[in-house]
Amino acid sequence: MSHCSSKPLTAAHLPRALEYLSRSPYEHVLLTYLALEGGTMRRDLYVALDEHERVCGVAFFGRQTVLAAEPDALPAFAALGTRAAERAIVGPRETVCAYWELIRDTHAPPRLVRERQPLMAVDTPSINAPHDGALVRRAREDEWAIVAQNSAAMIAGEIESDPRLEIGDFGFGIRRMIRLGLWWVAENDGDLSFFCNVGAWSTETAQLQGIWTPPRFRRRGIATAALGAICRTLLCMVPTLSLYVNDFNAPARALYRRLGFQDVGELQTIFF
Repeated sequence: MSHCSSKPLTAAHLPRALEYLSRSPYEHVLLTYLALEGGTMRRDLYVALDEHERVCGVAFFGRQTVLAAEPDALPAFAALGTRAAERAIVGPRETVCAYWELIRDTHAPPRLVRERQPLMAVDTPSINAPHDGALVRRAREDEWAIVAQNSAAMIAGEIESDPRLEIGDFGFGIRRMIRLGLWWVAENDGDLSFFCNVGAWSTETAQLQGIWTPPRFRRRGIATAALGAICRTLLCMVPTLSLYVNDFNAPARALYRRLGFQDVGELQTIFF
């Protein structure tokens, strides 16, 4: 086993770190995004280097720990210690499992574990969505309250915790994303009937998240039409789209498969 050490990511490391992350573009899109677009969050990015200065891992230690690492790199990241603000650990399933075994004895017990989260992707040749789909558009800033309300409902169902109680000024983050054009909605009879947003992105893919249909609009084909129309629009801007979903969420997985998404990996998230 080679010995790896961890260091804060610097401009000198960046090209090698990006090349490492590009080997698994769907699994590591968030780390790629943070390395390129993360602003002040870049100070929480670390690289693991072996004795030949080869990058063997990249990790982010902020409100969540995000991992991309070869097995030899995990002890170096584990040695950095627990962050007080940490609310989750996420990454490829095997990586998170191995990392957790290294830190579990010195770490607070998890509140919730999403063991298997299939990672799915679609491209333009594979998308299976009608061209005459739902009326979709970017959310307007004056709609931020209803977007935030539905986003909170989605997150609460996903992680069994209300983000409005966990994240300072949750609404501010929603308004910022709307201003950046990252939130998408569908309308039915003047009401917002579907929501999703673009989270991280790279030159290879954009990751969809916050996918949510309010209960009163379900079982009417709205999600299929709306998400299909949004995907067609976004695929004019990026080569692929990706997302991840809990393995037990059969309706969501069926929706994504109907639209042409295919499994490309598997993640795991541990919540605290």
